[in-house]
Amino acid sequence: MFGTVKALNAVLMFFLELSVLASAGYWGFTANAQWPIKVAAGIGAPVLLGVLWALFAAGGGTNATFPLHGPVRMLFELAWFGAGAVALYGATSLPPAAILFACYLLNGVLRLAWNQV
Repeated sequence: MFGTVKALNAVLMFFLELSVLASAGYWGFTANAQWPIKVAAGIGAPVLLGVLWALFAAGGGTNATFPLHGPVRMLFELAWFGAGAVALYGATSLPPAAILFACYLLNGVLRLAWNQV
């Protein structure tokens, strides 16, 4: 039973990662700018965040090019998920952004407690 809960927490992490990328794209495409800027931001922001994740955090660090560990990993995740929450806030309002970040914080605490990092 506990193994299933831990697996669900890992699945939640994956969906939170996708949510950050979607939030960045949504922010870009809804920006108050001319359409070329919207397209560039809507495509560029998630690509930039995806590249950063691939370089430093993919697969819990096992698939990353330059894996981060310990406090540095924690700071990177806070900044990365924080960027997604800020993008969602910029595109919509505070409650969805706060929910996204709160879900990440809960997931992060559980991953630390269960040694899933």
